[in-house]
Amino acid sequence: MTLPRNVLWFEVLLYLSLTLDAVSVAFQDRTPTAKMTEQMINTGTLMAAGLILLLVYFVRLAAEHRKNWARWVLAAVLVLSVISLAQMIGEKGLAFDSGIEVISCALTAAGLYFSFTGDAVGWFDG
Repeated sequence: MTLPRNVLWFEVLLYLSLTLDAVSVAFQDRTPTAKMTEQMINTGTLMAAGLILLLVYFVRLAAEHRKNWARWVLAAVLVLSVISLAQMIGEKGLAFDSGIEVISCALTAAGLYFSFTGDAVGWFDG
């Protein structure tokens, strides 16, 4: 069975968003401070990488294996990301890293929009 066009857009946009997140994690400042030890920084980096890999798996489950629950998990993660982003911007203001997160959230939102519209509607039903 061929992948519907909107599901393809969903998949591409979410993979782009996750790639942007991975690049963002790769270029984070990892300078230890009094509040953040090297071990804490490494643990956070590994957790972020694990989460990105888990989300890649969910995108694959939704797009290629037609799992509706995975699509809803991705939507919930977007909501949590937007809340976290709003808090980060409220505390630190708009900076380069938060700008990247805004773009990532926008790509995810657009991808999820495609997954709920057009020829994608019947894809997740069966």
